[in-house]
Amino acid sequence: MTLADRWLLPEGVDEALPEQAAKIEHLRRTLLNLHQGWGYQLVIPPLLEYLDSLLTGAGSDLEIETFKVIDQLSGRLMGVRADFTSQVARIDAHCLKEEGVQRLSYCGSVLRTVPSGLDGTRCPIQLGAELYGHGGVESDIEVLSLMLQTLTVAGLSNLVLDLGHVDIVNGVVAACGLTSDQETKLADLYRAKDLPELERYVETLSLNAEQANWLIQLPRLCGGYEVLEKAEALLANISVPVKNAIALLQDMARSVENRFPAVGMHFDLSDLVSYSYHTGVVFAAYVPGHGNAIARGGRYNNIGHVFGRSRPATGFSTDVKALVSLSEVVVAKPKTVISPVSQDAKLWHKVNALRAEGYQVVEALEGDTAKEAQYQLVQMDGEWQMLPR
Repeated sequence: MTLADRWLLPEGVDEALPEQAAKIEHLRRTLLNLHQGWGYQLVIPPLLEYLDSLLTGAGSDLEIETFKVIDQLSGRLMGVRADFTSQVARIDAHCLKEEGVQRLSYCGSVLRTVPSGLDGTRCPIQLGAELYGHGGVESDIEVLSLMLQTLTVAGLSNLVLDLGHVDIVNGVVAACGLTSDQETKLADLYRAKDLPELERYVETLSLNAEQANWLIQLPRLCGGYEVLEKAEALLANISVPVKNAIALLQDMARSVENRFPAVGMHFDLSDLVSYSYHTGVVFAAYVPGHGNAIARGGRYNNIGHVFGRSRPATGFSTDVKALVSLSEVVVAKPKTVISPVSQDAKLWHKVNALRAEGYQVVEALEGDTAKEAQYQLVQMDGEWQMLPR
């Protein structure tokens, strides 16, 4: 490694310089205040935990994304968090133990072994909200509304909401009686939207014509409201959970339209992009020109069971750094005052008073020009006065 190479960051790992960092921090504070206004309490889980706790109930996809290290004190395997959801579920189940509805929010860095989506980052600043203790559509709508409000406050427009439900895919697969290996192969084809290969694969399965048609048509149920009508005609008689899932999507779409009429609606009934711990409705938000979902969420009722407290749960998350890159975050610069370096007690008290009022006071060290300072402290008649530069 050359001397120059020593300062290179790993692929997918970035840093924020002052101007960008100020925007990220400003937006972080703004969005956490928004969540607080909705009744969500802030929690700060640890950056790493023992692996068996961090990944419990999370599914194999999150396990692949998690960096593992050996704890030098205990010899046990630990993981650096790649997602907050399991940690917040543990806090709700094991630490707070509140009865009834619990609303929690969080914001912090996560680290992933592989890049997240098309932008190639492995270190997002994940912000999100989780609601525990309510299993009805009302809480799904609340969390979905908070997600859209979060993106709106962040300055994003022309949002498109993508809605799906895992019971639809699961119901179709169960009705076809597929093996676990066949389910895995089918899931890969659905994720890739490889329709020609899907048709070829379905032909190799021992299915009747109706079952084969379900599997082939499912990824084509992707688009506007007409998708739900087609799904009712094609799938609603498969099972009660499938029928209920389609009805729930219709209810949620109407509620979102009433609250956010400018948001575009899209449905993907074969969506399998979300983490495998989801158990109900799943949703994602997109903006034009950006290939990745800018926020994702959904219901995951069983994740707290492994911590001894199985409660209904729903939530969403987004990446603050991605939000900053896609919006025009404006941070008001503080008024800057240049101060001489002095042991004068009066100057010290004047400097502290100005800082308390919100001024940025910089001591003029040797070689410090403080070009952006609009004011200066000048001693006049034994008192320190702030004057324009």
